[in-house]
Amino acid sequence: MGRPFGIPVYVSPTWLIVAAFITYTFQPIVLAYLPWLSQATGYAVAFVFAVFLYVSVFLHELAHCVVALRFGLPVRRITLYLLGGVSEIEREPDSPGKEFLVAFAGPLLSLGLAVGGYIVYRFVSPFTVVGVLVQQLWLSNLIVGIFNLLPGLPLDGGRMLRAGVWKLTRSPGSGTVAAAWVGRVLAVALVGVPLGITLITGQDQEITFLLWSVLLASFIWMGASQSLRVARVRARIPLVRARELARPAIAVPAELPLAEALRRAQEAGARAIVVADHEGRPVAIVNEAAVSATPERRRPWISTATVARSLGPELVLAADLEGEPLIDAMRRSPAAEYLLVERGGEVYGVLVTADVNRMFTGV
Repeated sequence: MGRPFGIPVYVSPTWLIVAAFITYTFQPIVLAYLPWLSQATGYAVAFVFAVFLYVSVFLHELAHCVVALRFGLPVRRITLYLLGGVSEIEREPDSPGKEFLVAFAGPLLSLGLAVGGYIVYRFVSPFTVVGVLVQQLWLSNLIVGIFNLLPGLPLDGGRMLRAGVWKLTRSPGSGTVAAAWVGRVLAVALVGVPLGITLITGQDQEITFLLWSVLLASFIWMGASQSLRVARVRARIPLVRARELARPAIAVPAELPLAEALRRAQEAGARAIVVADHEGRPVAIVNEAAVSATPERRRPWISTATVARSLGPELVLAADLEGEPLIDAMRRSPAAEYLLVERGGEVYGVLVTADVNRMFTGV
């Protein structure tokens, strides 16, 4: 839909669902204030409200992104969808203070819109189209701002709580776990409290209110659960060390038959094969998947180079890489295998992406 501040903005088709729902439920409110309008005009005004509401949501997400950009954090895109919007910031802030400010920017913008809308509302008649739209927009932004300040992931307040726990414990993982569990409690409360009130008082709850409660609770529960999984994954990242995961490798000439290269590797106890030029310099890595896909009857008749990937500078990593720097290097240049070298340039071994992935299996 556009690129404000260079950030691509997308609208998911699911927005049409919530736009239709808002239009349908808001139309009676419009006609209650403006009874002289026709049914069709009432729906038109309600749809305009739905559009303006999502413009407010977009501005909320844009506030997050602008602050993130000021801190040097790249932003992939903003997407508006069924339950609001999401800002895809590619890298997490490196300090709790930055985390807090990026998270707080969205609710602050929503509350600012609410205050501005309320001031405008004081000067317009509530029994006009403009008055109805302004009233409902400032109220909606007030609700969005307060709701997002609730201290549980994946809400902005959850990220602010995460920043606080991070600051106290010096552990971003501990902050994530704490905020995620609070998010799960909030999700249960969103459904449990209305149902509890109904059981205690005997009063029926509006079905629309209950549906929204269940929908929002599901969103928060899933987001909090995903945050817990991410926290468990990130806890294992410092354990990923290239040197420990490296496979011993042997170097063979490019023209050597694949069957012979495999025989030599087995004899030497190597689990990876590197293709070397006539001067012994590595020029390619044999791809394990390509070898597996080659029938055994053909292996004596094809050269090793045919199942190898040429080595570019991005596929050569330092053997002492570990943790986040190692993951970042692999993320920048996705591949099945990487050549690991010592600081002096000597080949240490081959790092296979599948071996790294297994470190996170079952998380």
